[in-house]
Amino acid sequence: MAAGSAAVVGRGAFADRSTQVSAAVDVPDVVVAGTAAGLTVLGGTRRRAFGRAAVAGGQDVYVVTGGSLMRLDPANWVTARSIAVGDGWIPRVVSGDGGSCALGRTPASVRPAARTSSPLLVTTQERQRRYDLGGVVEPDAFTSDGAGLFVLEWMPASAPDHYRVRLLDLPTGVLQPLLTRAKLPVPAGAEEEMRGEGRQAVLSPGREILYTLYTHQPGHQHTRDLIAGRPSHVHAFVHVLHLTERWAYCLDLPRPFGEGPAEGHAIAISPDGRCLAVIDADSGSLAYADTEALTISRVVQLFRVSGAASLLFGPDLLFGVGAEVTVLDTATDKVKGTWPVPSAVRGLGLSPDASRVYAGGDGEIVWLDARSGALRGRAEVPGLTAVHQVR
Repeated sequence: MAAGSAAVVGRGAFADRSTQVSAAVDVPDVVVAGTAAGLTVLGGTRRRAFGRAAVAGGQDVYVVTGGSLMRLDPANWVTARSIAVGDGWIPRVVSGDGGSCALGRTPASVRPAARTSSPLLVTTQERQRRYDLGGVVEPDAFTSDGAGLFVLEWMPASAPDHYRVRLLDLPTGVLQPLLTRAKLPVPAGAEEEMRGEGRQAVLSPGREILYTLYTHQPGHQHTRDLIAGRPSHVHAFVHVLHLTERWAYCLDLPRPFGEGPAEGHAIAISPDGRCLAVIDADSGSLAYADTEALTISRVVQLFRVSGAASLLFGPDLLFGVGAEVTVLDTATDKVKGTWPVPSAVRGLGLSPDASRVYAGGDGEIVWLDARSGALRGRAEVPGLTAVHQVR
């Protein structure tokens, strides 16, 4: 491997370096993490476990406690507002500006249970409105103007195993199909149906576009192929959902993407929003996509490795799998270095000033110098499952 700005450290070297950092070091940024018990927020010496009745979005955390929905700023722990909503509601989705929240009666799950109806509660500023939708409907994302809510309509309601993305018009309460990339209504019978295995999503820097990675789509048919009357043959793709213009498009990924384990796939977006990167660790394939043209610009062959993958754009492209973070130079497609971490990576995050990289691990979060990979600190987080956000 060629050495660059990142230090090249061999496997097994972490034990020698870990003694250099005290476990009592404060967390220098605000870190939102998922745990087996729900949402946890860390920052400085403060830590707060919000549990399952909480969701993070934008700069805020929404949590239901004592029948009230509270909007908190985790940077200073100030409550921005509190609204009485009653018991049994679970915050699920927050708008990009943090002003709206959609709540449901059930927690998020890979595949929801069968039910005949889906009550949703949407709060905006001091107002709230309840929607009682037939079948199994799960909130997904708000439109940029806050007038619509993208939802996943699961089918069949008696045994949900696939879904389609639809738009709930909040003023009327009517479910509508999405637009095509040409901003035309999707014809009846041409709405895409997905099974959602290996689903992972990232927002564009401007929070206008949601990119969702899908793998293993047996029998999936793209809207454009249904309209053209031709079959689709795809194992993985990125679903591009424009939150402002309300259209959707599927960016196909070439084989072998989607053929290996879903957990080995990960997606990231560059700070300027112009480039998407998708990794398939099992095959060692890395694809770059142009977000303006919505085309694959190149595919790079890396080393093959098994395990859950994480991907992050920092000063370089960082790829985490197992107890190691690999540093990739996006200009040359070369490996610049490898950084050992205490345990298998469970999500990566970058500090606002791009000087620190956070890596989730087994019951803890560690942070590294973003240039050298040197370990700077670690904090215990029991039951950690993922790093959601760093700010």
